[in-house]
Amino acid sequence: MQQSEALPSSGALDAVRRLAGSPGATLTVTRLEGGQHADTWRVHTDDRGLSVIVRQFPVADSAAAHEQFVLETLGGLEGLAPVLLGGDLDGRWSEHPTSLISRLDGRADITPADPEEWAAELARALAVVHGFRGSRLMSLPSIFDSTGSQSRLDGPLAGRVRSWWDHIIAAPNVLTHSDFWSGNVIWRDHRVAGIVDWSGAARGPRGYDLAWCRLDLVLLFNEQIADVFLRAYEAATGSILAETALWDSWAAARSHNIVQSWVPNYAPLGRVDLDATELLRLHSRWTARLLQEPTELRSREH
Repeated sequence: MQQSEALPSSGALDAVRRLAGSPGATLTVTRLEGGQHADTWRVHTDDRGLSVIVRQFPVADSAAAHEQFVLETLGGLEGLAPVLLGGDLDGRWSEHPTSLISRLDGRADITPADPEEWAAELARALAVVHGFRGSRLMSLPSIFDSTGSQSRLDGPLAGRVRSWWDHIIAAPNVLTHSDFWSGNVIWRDHRVAGIVDWSGAARGPRGYDLAWCRLDLVLLFNEQIADVFLRAYEAATGSILAETALWDSWAAARSHNIVQSWVPNYAPLGRVDLDATELLRLHSRWTARLLQEPTELRSREH
């Protein structure tokens, strides 16, 4: 993880002023918590009313360039994705690779009053992501070249996933966010207003995002809420996700060694109860539950 910066670079702040058309604009800077990869702030120009999100990545990190390419490819994604406003990848005005993007009006919410409707709304948003058919989709890298590679697998479910690997890589590709969890979703008036952190977007099977979000919902709530999410997704897309347990196993195996590191993601958003011990306990319980799935999954393991 990068060392967090207290404020955006002076060059980034000047770039916001240029976007506002006011070189002397007074700025209000608010750090946005909950992420671990990039330092992120909301920068507001007090006299012009413009709010811009500034994201600074670790030096020499390629994620900033990739995120900028993705945002240009998405073109706003029907209002669900930010719009790229500017950036510096070459050290012209920032020591760090930096992106300036539009602010999505709303806030993250992982403590909803109605978890079932909230989960269904999450699912409908993911259906829009997976329905993207832009001409530049094939220019995105494959998820299997990054976070979806077999090298990321560990734990009791890793063997099962490897035994079904041909099935996984043969699944049709869609636009994959790659880190679709509730903390990367922005809400306004109990509806999804947008999705943030596109730095890992790629081409991949829809089960990648679906199972990753289901894992998040199991950690936040329970399996029942994860099932509400799945049913709502299937209703929105008009298709059934076959072999759900396989995709869930893939997500659990990818996260086996890292789940305890997610404490800084959950705590600032109101779930301070999800400390490392509790995350490990819940993840282990979910893993044990998946190991009890019907024998048709196990039959390919032997």
